[in-house]
Amino acid sequence: MRAIDKVLIANRGEIALRVMRTCKAMGIATVAVFSDADADAPYVRFADEAVRIGPAPARESYLVINALLDAARVTGASAIHPGYGFLSENAAFADAVTEAGLVFIGPPASVIGKLGSKQQAKRIAKAAGVPTVPGYEGDDQSASALLAASKTIGYPLLVKASAGGGGKGMRIVRAEAELAEALERARGEALSAFGDDTLLLEKYVERPRHIEIQILGDQHGKVVHVWERECSIQRRHQKVIEEAPSVALDAAKRAAMGKAAVELGVAVGYVGAGTVEFIADQAGNFYFLEVNTRLQVEHPVTELTTGLDLVREQIRIARGEPLGYDAAPPQRGAAIEVRLCAEDPERDYLPTTGTLYAVDVPSTIRADLGVTAGTEIGIHYDSMLGKLIAYAPTRREAAQVLRRALDELWIPGLVTNREHLARILAHPAFLAGELDTHFLERHAGELAARMPGLDRVRVAVVALTLHGIATRRAEIPGTPLAPTGWRNVHVADQQVTYTYGEANSEVALGYRPTPEGGIAFALGGKTTIVSRFGLEGDRLWFVEGGGHRRTARIAVHGARAWVQSEGLTLALTELPRFPELVARVVEGGLIAPMPGKVVRVLVDAGQEVAAGAALVVLEAMKMEHTVRATAAGTVRALHVAVGDQVDTDRLLAVVTA
Repeated sequence: MRAIDKVLIANRGEIALRVMRTCKAMGIATVAVFSDADADAPYVRFADEAVRIGPAPARESYLVINALLDAARVTGASAIHPGYGFLSENAAFADAVTEAGLVFIGPPASVIGKLGSKQQAKRIAKAAGVPTVPGYEGDDQSASALLAASKTIGYPLLVKASAGGGGKGMRIVRAEAELAEALERARGEALSAFGDDTLLLEKYVERPRHIEIQILGDQHGKVVHVWERECSIQRRHQKVIEEAPSVALDAAKRAAMGKAAVELGVAVGYVGAGTVEFIADQAGNFYFLEVNTRLQVEHPVTELTTGLDLVREQIRIARGEPLGYDAAPPQRGAAIEVRLCAEDPERDYLPTTGTLYAVDVPSTIRADLGVTAGTEIGIHYDSMLGKLIAYAPTRREAAQVLRRALDELWIPGLVTNREHLARILAHPAFLAGELDTHFLERHAGELAARMPGLDRVRVAVVALTLHGIATRRAEIPGTPLAPTGWRNVHVADQQVTYTYGEANSEVALGYRPTPEGGIAFALGGKTTIVSRFGLEGDRLWFVEGGGHRRTARIAVHGARAWVQSEGLTLALTELPRFPELVARVVEGGLIAPMPGKVVRVLVDAGQEVAAGAALVVLEAMKMEHTVRATAAGTVRALHVAVGDQVDTDRLLAVVTA
């Protein structure tokens, strides 16, 4: 038995907080590590101690093994928990931790090394009798060997990086003519992301379901499975919604999949918490995909349906305790998790940045968040802000609870995928359990945001205008001789104009006091009479018409405001009454679609380019985006260089005929 009395969490954000909560419940002191970008982050403030480990880029902080070990030495930590991402599946890190005399709360380096390579993991799975997707995982990585293997496998096939995950180094190839480019791009991504350009090929399974089995193994040879999670709702091979149990499995399939996962765990001598991932075809056959040798992002759905605390189990195992059970508790009820991200689903999930002016989560759900009011969301790390998880006796009720919580979630300040997640949960195909990894593409049209109707816009702009009136009243109380909205030109309304949406649609609102003491609002030919209203914190209420009481939450920052009412959030910008002339858009100008760092400039000034030619590559939140020429022409100017940090709408280049 190893004593664990202080744990350093070699991670950040919501997973660092999650691990710390269990540590504190177990009487274990906690140490946070932070980069310059995270100096005031919630997890840093929550920890008992915190140590700076470097500047914002992860490669100079969270990925520096010596800095993490120094932090453990300085604080006297007895163990290190890696969380997920960063170094959590790095065998060299696990080795370094144990060589330093510390406890690594995870599998031994030997197991991570065997399973960290998809190539080797697939070979182990085959040897253990676990079903695998037909493919090629050979050592000969030459183009000719991969081409020959592709002809044996047949198309469509999947090119996959052997190392890492998250969809990096992964390409679907539907014809031989596409293979060479797919191999080149996958190798480049894999080398950049993981430092290993080894590839494997697999037969591509059309419309697969992604189902994974949680396993736990102690240091005494016992391995058990803790049931399944379904993670089929994905974008770019990254999970969006996860749930337990899976509606695709009956008792026999659940038992078979669990048995296969345990057999694989036993074959490698698995210790700690891990996840064996499978894909299942439309006929119900399942195939081994990979093993994640760490805690998964989606572990809360397993916890809610079994009653286990998986972080507690990890710590118990790391101390040397036996599991103490031959089988996990039975599944009860249903749990669904969504990943709340700083990204814009209407712009191909591009990451977004900004300041969160409030974070308020309904108490009906579990929230594993790494942000609070005032948190700055930058470009350096993953776009995920945290996870929201609902539990209920049935799947349909869990979906309803979570959707309602998303409607009520108040997180103004930047664009998130909140409303997109709510639309997925309400979609008939989701509620029917008709899932596969292409769900979002297949239903993209139905899940796309719709421009809000004029009535919903009216509610938002009336609420925001009333908010302004209430705020001014509080600052400069009115008098009976000069009521709110009073003007000496009685026939003219006061006017305010707002813009909203991607197209900067304008909405003009006129208002004036009524003889009865209310306020009349005119918009789009419709008049709304507000008889009473009030402001309580950031909540505005008003009574309109014959007694319809409306409520809204409002956050104002300069001329920009966020108004949330009835599940819809509108970002509104008040236009100045006497606007200044704005700069003319540069003809042929190509602008940054997101904030980020310029990692490649692929053209020179004066170079002729074809329509669609790649010009500049931006990187933000572990994602690359290529800016391409919209038409053929000549590069007249380049306004950025490699290493530049750019904001959204920054002019990058000018291409004209």
